[in-house]
Amino acid sequence: MASLDTAIIAHLETHGERFELLVDSQLAYQYKIGKKTDLNNVLVVEEVFKDAKKGERHKAEVIKKVFGTNDLREITDKILKKGEIQLTTEQKRQMLQEKTKKIVAILARECIDPRTDAPHPAVRIEKALEEAKVHIDAFKDAGAQIDDVVKALRLVLPLKFEKIKIAIRVPPEHAPRSYGTIKEFGIQKEEWQKDGSLIVVIEIPAGMQSEFYDKINKLTNGNVETKVIK
Repeated sequence: MASLDTAIIAHLETHGERFELLVDSQLAYQYKIGKKTDLNNVLVVEEVFKDAKKGERHKAEVIKKVFGTNDLREITDKILKKGEIQLTTEQKRQMLQEKTKKIVAILARECIDPRTDAPHPAVRIEKALEEAKVHIDAFKDAGAQIDDVVKALRLVLPLKFEKIKIAIRVPPEHAPRSYGTIKEFGIQKEEWQKDGSLIVVIEIPAGMQSEFYDKINKLTNGNVETKVIK
């Protein structure tokens, strides 16, 4: 646990009030980005402050009115997730890097190159982000930034969101163990045949074709029938 000398302030401004916590910088950062799922040892002082530097605590009735509770863990969770923490330069760099990777992964999965109808490799998307000087907010949800990112990227990289339907027939010897994996991709229709084989229709982002085919071929040793439905 950090000492008071090395603790940092996490704060949230809402309802015309400012709420501050004294927290361990590394553990608070890990909790904010989801790498730490519990609040053990995050708080250095178990108090909610109006001004932590002055040691001015918030009144319990104000905390209750704003947060709907006086439970310190619930309040800490809200402040860390919705508020701001004084990250180090390295922590900010790591957070931006991780958020960029998430955005690249979404685009590689859900977009295709309209010139070839093939997914863009992640490396190509990363280079395009740099070329277009796309702004990515390290604190904002990756999915919520996609529209703005795509708008900026299209100046240098053709992008198209498209979903495809694939009909699949899995022979009986592979059907039971393949079903769970296929279901992860989202089954629209399914039909178990009398011989134990499985026929399904899935709809997935076009960019996920390679991932799907790789998985289903490994599960069936290539003994599977697939057809893209126009």
